[in-house]
Order: sequence, then C-alpha cells, then structure tokens
Amino acid sequence: MAVEVVDAVRRQGRSLSQALPRAERQLEPGPARALLRERVYGLLRYAPRLDAWLDALVTQPLRARDAPVARLIQLGLYELFFLRTPDYAAVNEAVRLAGLLGRPWAARLVNGALRNAQRREAELVAIAERVDTARFAHPEWLIDRVRADWPEDAEAVFAANNARAPMTLRVNLAMTDVSAYADLLHGAGIAASPGLYAPDSLVLAQSVDVEALPGFREGWVSVQDEAAQLAAGLVNALPGQRVLDACAAPGGKTAHLIERAGGKLDVTAVEIDPDRLVRVSETLERLGLQAQTLAADACLPETWWDGKSYDCILLDAPCSATGVIRRHPDIKLLRRASDIEATVLRQQALLDALWPLLARGGRLVYATCSIVLDENTHVVDRFIQTHADAIEWPIDADWGRAMARGRQILPGEGGMDGFYYACLHKAGT
Repeated sequence: MAVEVVDAVRRQGRSLSQALPRAERQLEPGPARALLRERVYGLLRYAPRLDAWLDALVTQPLRARDAPVARLIQLGLYELFFLRTPDYAAVNEAVRLAGLLGRPWAARLVNGALRNAQRREAELVAIAERVDTARFAHPEWLIDRVRADWPEDAEAVFAANNARAPMTLRVNLAMTDVSAYADLLHGAGIAASPGLYAPDSLVLAQSVDVEALPGFREGWVSVQDEAAQLAAGLVNALPGQRVLDACAAPGGKTAHLIERAGGKLDVTAVEIDPDRLVRVSETLERLGLQAQTLAADACLPETWWDGKSYDCILLDAPCSATGVIRRHPDIKLLRRASDIEATVLRQQALLDALWPLLARGGRLVYATCSIVLDENTHVVDRFIQTHADAIEWPIDADWGRAMARGRQILPGEGGMDGFYYACLHKAGT
C-alpha cells in the first residue's frame, strides 16, 4: 500500500492528502495505519536521497511503467537505513512483495539492489554527505531558493522540513477549556502540554488517531498547528461582526474565528474547489458551528458578493506551501520553481479583488504557509505601495521574526509550521 500511495504521488501527480486517506480507509486505526504513514512519509520526505541511492545501485534505468519496482527498492532502503529494520526482514519482505508486482524479473532486481546496498553502505553515506540534494533531501531549486531568502537559516529549515511534525490540538472553548481537556487527555493515557504561543493549543507528546481523542466527534477539539491557530487572534473578529474567510478550505481557521467569538459571527467562507468546500462544511458540522459557505473564486467577487462590506477579512492565500513540508513532504516532488511566479500573481490578484470588500476602518489579515519572500513580504509591500488607503498594522508578538512587512515563522521555530502573517488596516471610519 505504501508503494501504491507513493507511486500515485510521484507518477500520477496526486497530492498526499488525496492518495493517503484512500489507502488508510482500508485499515483499522492502530499500528497498521501508523506503519503505513511512517513508510509513505519516509519515502516522500527522503525521496531526493533515495533517488540518488537508487541511481547508484541500479545502473540500468527503470522504465516509467516500472516505477513501482523503483519505489519498492527505495522502501527497502528506507527500512534498512532509516528504520533499521533487521536486514533479513527488510530484504526478504521486499523480495516477497516484488513477486506481487506482476513482473517476473522484479524479485531478482530488488534482491540484488538491496544486497548491494548492504555491502556499499559506506558509499551511500558518502553520497548523502557529498551531494546537496541527497544531503538535505530537497530538490535543487528549493535548496537554492531557501539559501537565497534565508542564507543563515537554510540548513535549519531543511532539517525542520525533514523532521516529524508534532500533533497539535485546538481546544474548542465553547465546549471546554484547555486545562480541563488536558485532564481528559491524561485520563485517556495521552500526554500533552500547552502550546507556547496559541492560547487554545495543546501539543501531544506523541501523535494518535483522532478517534482516540476524547470528544473529537462531539467537537471538543480540532487538529491544527499552533502557527495556523495564530490567524484567528490576528483577525480578532468581535461578536456580531461580518467576516470573510477567503480560500477557506479545509475550514480550521473558519471554525476558530467563530469559536473565539462565541459562535456569534456572520461568516462567509469562500473556496474555489467544491470538493474542498465539502471539508469546510464537514468541519463546521462536527463543531456545531454556522457559516455561509460558497464555492466561488475569491478573485471574482462580482459573481458572489452581496455588496455589504466586511468588518474583517482573512485571506489565507494559495501559496507554495514551503512552510509545511514536514506535514506534506509531497510538496518537494510536486512543486516546481516556475510555480512561484504564477502563485504570486494569484496572491496579488486576490488582494486587489478583496480590498474593496473591506469596510473602512476594517482589518485584512494576509496569511500564507510559505517561507518564500516573493510570496510574503514582497506581495504585501507591493500592495501597500499601490493602495493609498492600506496601512500596515504592526504585529507585536513574541513568535516568529519581524520582516520589512509582516511577521515570518520559519519551520520548526517554537515547534511550529512555517507561516507568514501581515495585518492591513483600511484607512477611514
């Protein structure tokens, strides 16, 4: 199943968030599902290194249609050198699985490659130390981009991207409080500690299946990284206000806005992808919250806006997602350097389109889960320079780092995902 999921990402271009859940549904929650996730995430997280090792071990390149064989060899390498599975188990299991791929020659190739890897371990280690793409397990374009934008932090960013992300919860204060929910977790044998920056957060010592979380189905808690939880506090929508959440899927920030206002917000959640909008509705339903959800292009408000101004707007803009690679390692394989320019144009178009919808004296929070300067502080700076009524509202916080415009969190800082925020105030009363 791990080979099939990774093949769907690498050869078919499907996102991990699409491919993995379909496989997980075939397994009961528990050790088998956890092992599947470990193998899939590992194969994607270290794909550039595993690719370099495969090239060194298999001199005759495999055809595209034989990619599952390549993934199986790489799975064996991951078992041997990352999970440290006993040699006999890792090799024998990979050879056995090769027999199920419908290619009679595959078992011999898999066996030979993995036996060869055992003999040449020192050489493989040397490749991982000598070649940057293998050493950092990132594609070359992304290494260059991070080094250009964050020269003093680049290696720390690469390491954070390759680390396992913590499981962080957002407690629904309409249902319970952080201390009481921590006690419930303790009673269920789940260790947790308060987050460093988001007041509604708890960070688990070890990830668990959501079904193991007390009251999850009843809406007592949601899974959301601490950096993402900061958005609602920056928007700071008050009960009774009219709020727009643009690009709202999967709905975590939408829900948090409503929770913080005691359920008394007039929220419109816009999402261009109808399938992803379903996730917003499901999130709201589980939490017992109400919002207007629209499948529409936020860049074209003339097709959906009712003409009434919003007091607050949250623009969680589409981006390269380079700040959440530790949670979505498929980004390393699916993104290209050429994607950045198109994304920046989309971000600029969204800001230009949504600004007229904001009431005078209102606040727009621009957010991305990117660490690319072109998508963040440069976009905001250009917008302020071209809109006389846009005033930056400085973010006074003890998280992240102050930028020329806005505030940036790099992956792993404070245990959080990489996020960027800027607050814009619309002049007038």
